[in-house]
Amino acid sequence: TTDEDVRRKALTFVFVGGGFAGAETIGEVEDMARDAAKYYTNVKREDMRFILVDAADKILPEVGPELGRWGKEHLEGRGIEIYLSTSMDSCVDGHVVLKNGLEVDSNTIVWTAGVKPNPALSRFGLPLGPRGHVDAQPTLQVTGTDYIWAAGDNAQVPDLASRKAGVENAWCPPNAQHALRQAKVLGDNVVSGMRGFPQKEYAHSNKGAVAGLGLHKGVAMIVMGKMKIKLKGRLAWYMHRGYHGLAVPTWNRKIRVLADWTLAMFLKREVVSLGAMETPREEFYEAAKPAPAPAAKVEDKPEKAKAS
Repeated sequence: TTDEDVRRKALTFVFVGGGFAGAETIGEVEDMARDAAKYYTNVKREDMRFILVDAADKILPEVGPELGRWGKEHLEGRGIEIYLSTSMDSCVDGHVVLKNGLEVDSNTIVWTAGVKPNPALSRFGLPLGPRGHVDAQPTLQVTGTDYIWAAGDNAQVPDLASRKAGVENAWCPPNAQHALRQAKVLGDNVVSGMRGFPQKEYAHSNKGAVAGLGLHKGVAMIVMGKMKIKLKGRLAWYMHRGYHGLAVPTWNRKIRVLADWTLAMFLKREVVSLGAMETPREEFYEAAKPAPAPAAKVEDKPEKAKAS
């Protein structure tokens, strides 16, 4: 389109939340958009506007202040606007209004500013924590019950490793590193509970954090005992890919994913728009349609007996 208002809104991307999800996503999308612009003569990277907003005074807190500052400077060096210590007031009809007074129109608004427990939890009569999580013990048993367990993002599980290190009232954060390990302990404890064996407490020490900010760009903090190794740039990106490649379940899937990543090193990036991204619910609507009524069966009429 040559309509400047339509173009400006379509090429403006607003991301709310500067943690892992927000910083990684805006880094990957900007990297892909920059690459995709090479195939379109009427679109340049300078036509696009990327905005990252966070109520905190820093981004990527999971990797520490030093790598967080590097990540911010890196993203800003790629033309991404970052507004800290501010939040979004509204985004009605794509018109974004920030606390600092900035107003922009955007067709793409990505919310990554944290998660909260599913409100459906309040319907089950379970004890809930102050923020609505199911209150669980270190054994993952729901407080005050014997045969109910909880794990993952909706559970408030004490972080025993952090508490042992002196952090009071520490709870396991809602991330895959904890959820995957909690699931294994929960499964064992369910079987132990059914057989009358003692329950095992869940404890996991943080192994570090890795974040990709686009192709060959990233930050990583690896915890080895009392030592923290901090990486940035291409080496951190390799660490990021390697860690997540190993985390993929089953060797069949690992090999498929790693083969795809290897091919991507030699072939061009895939930039074709996917219909499922434009209408992500369409296939669900199609599958949920009621089955058509069966057509009435037409029975063969017996031939009239011929007059003798």
